[in-house]
Formats: sequence, structure tokens, C-alpha cells
Amino acid sequence: MISAYLIHLLILIGIYLILSISLQLSVGFTGLLNLGHIAFYAIGAYTSALLALNGFPFWFCFLSAGILAMIFGFLLSLPTNKLKGDYLALATMGFSFVVYAVLLNWTSLTRGPLGLPGIPKPKIFGISFSDNLSFLILVAIIALISYLIIKRITVSPFGKVLEATRDNELLTRVLGKNTFKIKTISLMISAFFAGISGSLYAHYITFIDPSSFTILQLIPVLSIIIIGGLASLKGTIIATIILVLLPEPLRFIGFPSSIVGPARQILYSLILLFILIYKPKGFFGKIELE
Repeated sequence: MISAYLIHLLILIGIYLILSISLQLSVGFTGLLNLGHIAFYAIGAYTSALLALNGFPFWFCFLSAGILAMIFGFLLSLPTNKLKGDYLALATMGFSFVVYAVLLNWTSLTRGPLGLPGIPKPKIFGISFSDNLSFLILVAIIALISYLIIKRITVSPFGKVLEATRDNELLTRVLGKNTFKIKTISLMISAFFAGISGSLYAHYITFIDPSSFTILQLIPVLSIIIIGGLASLKGTIIATIILVLLPEPLRFIGFPSSIVGPARQILYSLILLFILIYKPKGFFGKIELE
């Protein structure tokens, strides 16, 4: 039982790690205060689930989840590219609400509040990942590849341009860089990895509904990148492990499940507030959240 429980937690850490480092790319490295990230996560989850339930192979569902989320990232960048700070945050938050409303009300496709049950476990080249240990191996491999790709992006010349755009967009434009294109690409890459993390979540849980993708679900992910530190992938990894494991003792105190969920959100919010007040750069951050 303990072994199965630990495997479950490690799988969640892997999924949240992909989701968090992808948000780190747009927020920490590019300076885009994107509160629509949970919508990309939802798009990936529903895309993969719907395709899998219609008989498509996992690899196709998985890639389609990332690609469709990336397309929506491009579409979101068009009306929001000139927005900054609070205005960008509000616009991207509005996108999350729109996606949630679509998932809830397009019942002929998503089944609305009834959700999508029976999502099949992954099967790649005849290898089934039906048990949690094999699924953990799959998640670990994808998380490692995702980390290496995003790490490579951040240390590349393109990554330096992302940071320049974050620090002084006007000066970056004066130097001849197309900041519109740069921010669009960053948001698209970020959305792609959010989409594939949503795919992994859907195939692991095997049931999804709109309540899994509300704006409240963004709080843990935002907490991870802020506590770990903006523009720090190392901090993101450490914060992901800490914040996934930290609320778990609440399960053993004896509280009913109706209290454990809100208690987790309160705990995340209090930690986030404490960090913003007393350590604005997080533990390993290079910049402060403006």
C-alpha cells in the first residue's frame, strides 16, 4: 500500500513538473504573466481523452494534445501580444474561463459535468502502461525529455532573447528583434508542454471533468514557480516536489475529503503569500514578480 501510494505521488510530481516548467518558460523567462496555462492543460487532457475513447493510439493522442494546445497558444497570443502585466493576466484568465465554460456546456462533445470516464491507459508499440509502476517510468521519461528541451531553450541564444524581452522589451525591439514573434513562440512552446502534461493526467486518472481544470487548479502551479523562483528550473523542480508532498499529511489527520481539498488550496495560498512578502524572488529566483 505504501509503495503504491508513493508511486502515485511520484507520478503526480512528474506531471506537475512538466506543467510547471512549461509555465516557467512563459512567466519566468519571457515575462508573460500567463494565467491561462490551466486552459492549455485542459485542452490537452480533453483532446487526448476524446481521441483515445474513439480508438486512436496513445502516441497520436499525446502529440495531438500538445499540438492543439500549441495552436490555442498561438491564437491567444494574437489579441494579447501588446498587453502587459495585470492586463495580460486578466486577458489570459478570461481565456481560462472561456475554455472551462466550453468544457462544461458543450455536452455533445465533452459530456459536460458528467465528464469522460474509461479513458484507456497508454499503449506504445505493443507495450502497455496499465499499472502505476510502468506509468511512472513513462512519466519520468517524458518529464526528463521535457526538462532537457526547455533547459536547452533557456540556455540557447533564443533563451537569452527571451530574457531580454522580459527585462526590456523596448530595447530588444530597438536592437532589431521581433518581440511579437518571440513572445508568440514562447507561449506556443509553453502551451505544447502544458498540453502533453494534460494528456498524461487524463490517461493516468482515466476520468476527467471540467472541475479538474478550474482557475483554482492554477494556484499550485503558480505557487511552484514563484516559490522555486522565477527563471529557475532547479527551483521549479525542488518546489514541485515540496508542494506536491507538503499537503499529503492532511489525508492522515482524519479530515473528510470535502475539507482536505479546500485546506490544500488554503495552504498553497498562504505559502505563496508568505513568499511574496518575505522572499519575492523565491528560493532560487533571478527576478521578482512584477
